[in-house]
Amino acid sequence: MAGRQLIGSVDKALLALQRLGEVGADGRALNRLAADLGLNKASLHHTLSVLRHRGFVEQDRNGNYRLGPAALSLSDSYLHDDSFCQMHSALKQLSISINEICHLGILTGEDIVYVHKVVPKTAINTWSTVGFRNPALTTALGRAIVSQKYVDFDSFAQAFPTPIFQRTRDTMTALKDIWQELVEARKRGFAREINEYVVGTSCLSVAVLRGHKPIAAISVTGPTERLDRVHEQFLVRTLRDCLAPHLPLGLSLQIPTERRREPQKDRMLRRFELLAPHPAPRFMSRNEAPTVD
Repeated sequence: MAGRQLIGSVDKALLALQRLGEVGADGRALNRLAADLGLNKASLHHTLSVLRHRGFVEQDRNGNYRLGPAALSLSDSYLHDDSFCQMHSALKQLSISINEICHLGILTGEDIVYVHKVVPKTAINTWSTVGFRNPALTTALGRAIVSQKYVDFDSFAQAFPTPIFQRTRDTMTALKDIWQELVEARKRGFAREINEYVVGTSCLSVAVLRGHKPIAAISVTGPTERLDRVHEQFLVRTLRDCLAPHLPLGLSLQIPTERRREPQKDRMLRRFELLAPHPAPRFMSRNEAPTVD
């Protein structure tokens, strides 16, 4: 019985931490948090008191609960990678150059976790926050990483068994459809998400590689109405121009697989031209007069 109560208490604490991570720095009043989680207010208050004692939760001047320094330190330890810290300044420069929201995310299980976010002054902020998790296959960040991680459908399908919730009418939920998008993302060198999470908002993303292994992805988020093919190419080109020179040693951005094959294709064409039989020289007959230009 005591063991069951302990598990219930731990689960309650984890649910509270997860919800506070989702709502961000503004925090949540006790009654709203209890309503969000469907928990008894008095019982949740006891749980939050313990978490507060350990530094995992704190209260602001209005009494709202939010994540405390211990939780943030734990998150930082898990996500810490000097490579990601070095990329943050380049991410800022990219955001300034294109005047759009930029993210850096990593793949954790079936989810994408947002590690960095930069919002330009004139842009309208979006739902995402640092530390927020989202189903990877519904995001451009996740698709960019997954397109580099899996090269066959079976291993991909095994890694993502959880059904995908259809947030909008444009959300892709069938693994076969998503796999086709991943194949195209690999070919073109970047991933797309168009109106699938929020109608009117779309994302483009490029994976960050260490050798051949994807470790993260960088995305650009903006209004769908601006994202025609010309602007799309501009955004991807600017992303590469801003990020590639500032990547830490050993890291690179994904490139289109079609472009990788071009040099080999050109060499084969040149070889074919050299080996192809040339027409025999034509000689004039004795009675044929030469022409003069």
